[in-house]
Amino acid sequence: MNNKALQLHEEDDIAVALKNLSQGEMVVLGNFELELKEEIPAKHKFAMRNLAKGQNVIMYGEIVGQATKEISKGAAITRDNIIHESSKFSIRESNYVWKAPAGLERTFLGYKREDGQVGTANYWLVFPLVFCENKNIETLKEAFEIALGYRKPNPFLNHVLANLQNQDSISEKTPFIEFESPFENVDGIRFITHQLGCGGTRQDAQTLCHLLAGYVNNPNIAGATVLSLGCQNAEFQIFQDRLNEIQKPYSKPVYLCEQQHFGTTEAFLKAAIEKTIIGLKEANEVSRTPQPISKLVIGLECGGSDGFSGISANPTLGRVSDLVIASGGSAILSEFPELFGAEQNLIDRCLSIDLAEKFAKLMSSYNERAKSVGSGFDMNPSPGNIKDGLITDAMKSLGAAKKGGLAPISDVLDYTEYVKKPGLNLLCTPGNDVESTTGLAGSGANLILFSTGLGTPTGNPICPVIKVSSNTQVKSRMSDIIDFDTGEIITGSKSVNKMGDELMDFVIEVASGSRKAKADLNSNFDFIPWKRGVSL
Repeated sequence: MNNKALQLHEEDDIAVALKNLSQGEMVVLGNFELELKEEIPAKHKFAMRNLAKGQNVIMYGEIVGQATKEISKGAAITRDNIIHESSKFSIRESNYVWKAPAGLERTFLGYKREDGQVGTANYWLVFPLVFCENKNIETLKEAFEIALGYRKPNPFLNHVLANLQNQDSISEKTPFIEFESPFENVDGIRFITHQLGCGGTRQDAQTLCHLLAGYVNNPNIAGATVLSLGCQNAEFQIFQDRLNEIQKPYSKPVYLCEQQHFGTTEAFLKAAIEKTIIGLKEANEVSRTPQPISKLVIGLECGGSDGFSGISANPTLGRVSDLVIASGGSAILSEFPELFGAEQNLIDRCLSIDLAEKFAKLMSSYNERAKSVGSGFDMNPSPGNIKDGLITDAMKSLGAAKKGGLAPISDVLDYTEYVKKPGLNLLCTPGNDVESTTGLAGSGANLILFSTGLGTPTGNPICPVIKVSSNTQVKSRMSDIIDFDTGEIITGSKSVNKMGDELMDFVIEVASGSRKAKADLNSNFDFIPWKRGVSL
């Protein structure tokens, strides 16, 4: 790799600066030799040939923008001389051929469920159907943290937290006893709160119930305690019907506690604690056993992207995705606003015309909803993206799509649809980091790979989120939240395949419970459901 700059495709009009380049500096890339007309910061682009006003600008071999004025060879590509433009796409027959890497004859230590899914963790989940119960969720969270010795006890709850390892029911006269958790096979209790369930549209309530059903069905979950007020739009029956639909013929323990049924808050919370303790005992009956790589379902996410993301971190995720799929496993590529401009490549990789049509329809309808309120996918890049070299959505999207590797697309899922097929799945979510990771876990991901160039603490309550940096600087600066660095690809000291193989080793450690992702260590348990409005 040239240590100054990189041309990503032989047809590209622009190249990426791999380090800060000075005005007047000479750059040689293949048959191109040019003198830089101005300073080019690392991650930013410069013209490799003269570009006319109105000319489409090519990067990754695809259209990423249109010149708004003449751009001289060696000049910087900026928001002042380029606007978003992307290749048009169409549904067509494809003879896509994938040369798959060798599958992995390896195992990880996971929790096998009755339905054949395998968890990379074993959590008991506690969540509300409506925001009215958020306070009670927080009280339960405090209670169990006290029981595990993380906080000083609250006198109100002392009597319900004693001798939990030996009692199926709890007496008000029982003294408080602090102890370490007796549930050695349970990785933790995870608590979710949200701002939905009532007051919005009935469709939003239904979507929430479907999402939460996906969370309970996720193999990282042993079962759940569900808090309900009793009169909200997000009815327990909607949740239960969806759960029955996706988890047939097996079922996990789910305990409903409805506040209006119990009357006093104290009685309500006692019941919720008792049910949760019973659930923890059930969850503790399963332990980690060796499982094949085919049981991994890898969610693919990016956030805080920079001009190196599409060169280093995202292709590394793509390599892991291909390795998992070649081994019989699944990967889920989300964030539809960040596939805008990459549609044709993805359409041509769909295994059927029906899948291609579903993907195109979801993309188009989502973009039209955004346009109807004065936005659009082309407005997706954030100020941070732009500052660090991603100045059009197509430029960002073509790099983001690299997370999906090269495998054919076996299925296309709308939001809250649960993964059913091995291979590469496309999932309709926003580009918003937390909304998207929330959706990935709800569709069955048992581990998420999250690339970032700028750094972000985003995590998920039920799914390990491994942060992969595109450059060594952000890894050094934000070492407490970054798990894995791909900066050696930028310096040329390692190939994408080599880096991907090393990340695969890391994934197996996290999936086996022998290593914790930084997001879990930092308790970054973010949960934001998508209301299906306009969120990019």
